Amino acid sequence: MTFLNPLLLIAGLGIGLPILAHLLSRYQVQRTDWAAMRFLNRSVRVRSRQLRLRDILLMCLRCLAVILLVLAFAKPFMKDAANLPSGLGERRAGVVIALDASFSMGHSDGSSSRFEQALEKVRTIMEDIRPGDPVSLVLLASEHRVVARNIAFDAARFAEMLQKLEPSPEPLNLASVPQLLKSLADGMDAPQKEIHIVTDMQARDWKEKPAWLSTAFNDLTRAAVTIIVPVRGGSDNLAITDLELVSGVLRKDTIARYRATVRNYGPNPVSNVRVKGMADNVTVDTKTIPAIAPGASETVSLFVQFHNSGPIRISAELDPDPLLADNVRRTVAYIRDEVAVLNVHGSTGGSGALIAAALQARGDGAAEKNFDVQSVPWTDLPTRDLSKFDVVILDDVPDITPEQARVFEDYVRAGHGLVWFAGDNVDAAAWNKRSALGSIPLLPAVIEQAVSTSDALGVGKPLDPAMPDHSICRPLLSLPEDLLSETRFRKVLQVKPAAIGTTVLSLAGTAVPLLLEHSLGRGQVFMFTTSADGAWNNMAVTPVFPMVLQQMVTYLTAREFEKPRLVGDSLSLSYADQPDASEAVFDTPDGETITVPVRKLRNEYVALIDHARKDGFYLARVSLQAPGLPVAVNVDTAESDVACLSPAEVAGSFTDSGITIAQTDDDLLAAVGQARAGLSFWMLFLAAGLGLLLIESLLAKRMRASRGGEHEA
Repeated sequence: MTFLNPLLLIAGLGIGLPILAHLLSRYQVQRTDWAAMRFLNRSVRVRSRQLRLRDILLMCLRCLAVILLVLAFAKPFMKDAANLPSGLGERRAGVVIALDASFSMGHSDGSSSRFEQALEKVRTIMEDIRPGDPVSLVLLASEHRVVARNIAFDAARFAEMLQKLEPSPEPLNLASVPQLLKSLADGMDAPQKEIHIVTDMQARDWKEKPAWLSTAFNDLTRAAVTIIVPVRGGSDNLAITDLELVSGVLRKDTIARYRATVRNYGPNPVSNVRVKGMADNVTVDTKTIPAIAPGASETVSLFVQFHNSGPIRISAELDPDPLLADNVRRTVAYIRDEVAVLNVHGSTGGSGALIAAALQARGDGAAEKNFDVQSVPWTDLPTRDLSKFDVVILDDVPDITPEQARVFEDYVRAGHGLVWFAGDNVDAAAWNKRSALGSIPLLPAVIEQAVSTSDALGVGKPLDPAMPDHSICRPLLSLPEDLLSETRFRKVLQVKPAAIGTTVLSLAGTAVPLLLEHSLGRGQVFMFTTSADGAWNNMAVTPVFPMVLQQMVTYLTAREFEKPRLVGDSLSLSYADQPDASEAVFDTPDGETITVPVRKLRNEYVALIDHARKDGFYLARVSLQAPGLPVAVNVDTAESDVACLSPAEVAGSFTDSGITIAQTDDDLLAAVGQARAGLSFWMLFLAAGLGLLLIESLLAKRMRASRGGEHEA
């Protein structure tokens, strides 16, 4: 037998108090009887001996009651009491229920979802929990949520709690589960403890656990009896894994092409997959994919026409299937009436006209009217107010002053775009010096020297067709390979990319960067290592030039809220200057309003939600009365592969671990019964101790009454 509170056994020393009281009662005042009293009846002495025996009996009852009460408060417990009658004690336990709430649990077999099946498993566990037993309930997802921590079990309250639960659109963070469950079990004051993990045993999470994670789960059995309760489900599922802008300018009265990618995660081919393109909840395009093979992905183009300026909510949607959470992909586009571009040229050539023509070129041969392009010589730069322009293009500019370098840094940090072109007039040493004035370089690379990339016939190198998944590259990937290879580069600047610089385009067969990028505050800087005119290449007379420039300006003028986030990511609202309001407001997709403080972060002011819990469109507002800026939040489709481990795989994953696998309800009931083989006897000892105190008090009262009668006689 063990004790849950062994230190309370020290209180057993209190047994000495009744003994001390009995001994003190024997020392009374000595009286000398007068002579006649010596001849009283001998029966008086006999009666005195009886009273002393009764006092000893009362003392023993008090001592025994003290011992029983001390044992009760120390909570005696026998672990192996399977052979004892259950009436001798109580089968009590502290129970931790870990319920998988990741979005794969929303997968349905047509009659019920995995999460609904899991709730039924939890209700089965509840049947054997006694009122008052400590219970903890935690929902497992990317960020686990403890719904109830070490509360006294009440069946009605717990059933009401379960009715409010629903799966989260988050993936499962399995690595942090063992530590959380161990801490919940260790925090319980219970003679025996159980941990129930109710999960769909999704293969992507559980199949190839690292060794340290398997060890962590095995160690749970030291803290509590650990039972894994799998729920089953099919593996058919379609998901939209991506929605991206491929081409087009985000201007009023224009059309943009978006590309939606649909993946078949199931084991069977799927035919006639319909994809709807939505703009502000209105269907604007519909495409049908004839067939998608198992494990394959197919793409469709969705065309969206912009009739009005302002932010537009864009989404691609599938028809309902067994898992709804990944059937939608969202993004946001900010549509402008016009984009103002300042082209600053440092040469006397016609590069300014080439840049303007490229920005205003359209596929139908007409001129794009949504670009306001102004070209000025670099000597006029100090007279220009940069705040009136969305993007500034520096084309073969020899040098800028330190003051201008700081102006450009502030300009980009405020959320604008800067494009830099090389050329024969560029002073490399001067630009390196100006770029390094701030804490972060203005340009994404250090200029070293100009190098020739021509062969003996004067033919330059083409673009590398292996391009990264970048918004600038997507239009180029749609070009035929022979057309892409016609763009040749005979000369480039040799550069050393900065630590935060990223290469976007490079020359084929080499690692020579052609276009680099980096972030500066809320804005971006692009750096071409070649010229904008025909001096170093033939790019300006190929389709590559207008496609890259228009896509670049679209990318640079995008707002920060246009970039889609994933569930679990942080959502931020940035301010270039200190705002008037001290708090910002985020409206969640389910209608909740969250108020967050505006904090200063480096040189900016930011309002931040650390963890987006819902997928859908959030609305960020600088105050309650301000207009909202939509932010798209999508699910992480890594969770969309919903295949589960087979029963044999589940059993094999925990061989010799001490963890019990309850494949069926009968297995679960048997596992719970085996886990609660011990008996707690504290109620038995408490009842016995209180009973003895009652008997002692009745005997003491009766003895006092009999003594009183004798004195009266």
